[in-house]
Amino acid sequence: MDNQVNLLLAMAIAAASSVSICVAVLLTQSWHARFSMDSDLTGIQKFHKRPVPRIGGVAMIAGLLAVPLSIHVFGKNLELQQYARPMLFAILAAAPAFLAGLAEDLTKSVSVRARLIATFFSALLGAWLLGAALNRMDVVGLDLLLQFAPVSLVVTAVAVGGLANSINIIDGFNGVASGVGTVILAGIAVLAYGAGDQVVMHLCLIGAGAAIGLALLNFPTGRLFMGDGGAYLLGFWIGEMAVLLVVRNAQITAWQLLAICAYPVTEVLFSMYRRRVIRKVAPGAPDRLHLHTLIYRRLICTRLPASAQRPWRRNAAVACLIVPWLVLTTAVAVRYGRTIPAAFLITLFQVFVYLAVYGRLVRGHWCLRPMVLLGFRRVSKETVV
Repeated sequence: MDNQVNLLLAMAIAAASSVSICVAVLLTQSWHARFSMDSDLTGIQKFHKRPVPRIGGVAMIAGLLAVPLSIHVFGKNLELQQYARPMLFAILAAAPAFLAGLAEDLTKSVSVRARLIATFFSALLGAWLLGAALNRMDVVGLDLLLQFAPVSLVVTAVAVGGLANSINIIDGFNGVASGVGTVILAGIAVLAYGAGDQVVMHLCLIGAGAAIGLALLNFPTGRLFMGDGGAYLLGFWIGEMAVLLVVRNAQITAWQLLAICAYPVTEVLFSMYRRRVIRKVAPGAPDRLHLHTLIYRRLICTRLPASAQRPWRRNAAVACLIVPWLVLTTAVAVRYGRTIPAAFLITLFQVFVYLAVYGRLVRGHWCLRPMVLLGFRRVSKETVV
């Protein structure tokens, strides 16, 4: 019991430190506004109504760093010394992804490719420092290939880097990325608790704490954005914890982790498919056709009146629809996804619901035919793009 209390205390330290730095960023924004403000209100993916600082990732990394610092200062009282080393190694591994995102937040000139490479490098650092290299994915044939170190490292880099980028993609409205990240980390923490893996549970909880601290200033009013730095940091943390849990616990199937992460993974894969196959543009090209964007434009803006007193209301409403759905699917995946067939069906169901809702928002009516959902054959190019 004392250990669990200390774990919750560590989570509270991360949250308190994160929200404190968020407040400091807002109080000093006039000093750094030239670099930190997201002032482009006309961008294709912009929905905020006023310039907002986009360096919330600094608060999140500070929240993570505050925990090992507290362990160093108050270690004997917290009884968490065993977690300090993996905590520092995880932060060190996250550094390239976070710094590449933060550089984009400050300069607006770091390419998508450079940021993607940075997330891959973070995954490789995690494999070296934490032993987080996938040796199985519970897929016949692939598991044999994963016994070869080069294959394992490539697959790990793609998996972790993909998750890091998926959180950046869904970070379009107040509370969506922080809410989704918190729920996913909570789900992984529950699995770690069931497996008796205190290290992964600890890392998940402090990651969730850092995200919650940012969310308090981001949702619902959007006074501070996590930015690319925060999104890549949160996405990397999720990917790294998922890999660690699979590597360290043979009784947990990789499919159960995929079922928990199904929404952001589906979003990033479908976005690549939509851009490359349907629109014939670069996979990293920005557009306003993510599911969360369509929910805002086609559902919320047509049903929720605008409010002069609460201009952020429509923006925040997106998270109020997406996050509860993720809570439900995560709970189902944690409770019932213990076997490969069950986890596969839960994942498949989420993909089907995603495509059905996406098709409904694009077409204006329900259509459950898979080929139409994937190809939008009867939708004009103007509608899709």
